Amino acid sequence: MALDELKAAVPDYAKDLKLNLGSVIGNSELPKQQLWGTVLACAIASRSAQVLRELEPEAKANLSPEAYTAAKSAAAIMAMNNVFYRTRHLLSDKEYGTMRAGLRMNVIGNPGVEKVDFELWSLAVSAINGCGMCLDSHEQVLRKAGVDRETVQEAFKIASVIQAVGVTLESEAHLA
Repeated sequence: MALDELKAAVPDYAKDLKLNLGSVIGNSELPKQQLWGTVLACAIASRSAQVLRELEPEAKANLSPEAYTAAKSAAAIMAMNNVFYRTRHLLSDKEYGTMRAGLRMNVIGNPGVEKVDFELWSLAVSAINGCGMCLDSHEQVLRKAGVDRETVQEAFKIASVIQAVGVTLESEAHLA
């Protein structure tokens, strides 16, 4: 199993990450599609080739072709949106917030899967990319759709662990 290989690659000084990786994926209460879509979108957002290489095959095996594409779409669109909206938020000139974005985001309206799943994946990627505006927006959509806080937290818990594993493995590759 690729998850075991990924855990084995985590250095001893990061044992907590190894344990958390097994826990957030192996013991998650999320439905299979939400779990593996979150894992795939976060693996992409982590920018770690090793994390993506190890987790993508299992994600692909656990997702329908539509969900697989939608999870990749969530990572792609949030890579753009997180930079755009985070920058708008951070600029002291609030006039930028009143301007039309002028960016295509059609996939958000028609992701090819249940809207809740896509929103959950978008929230997880936004957590990795650190966009408060996007986090608030996706969390509000999820909560209005009846998703409980535990599910929302599960998504950003997965994001935090996958991101930390990616950072750790990438730094180890450069230190070796």
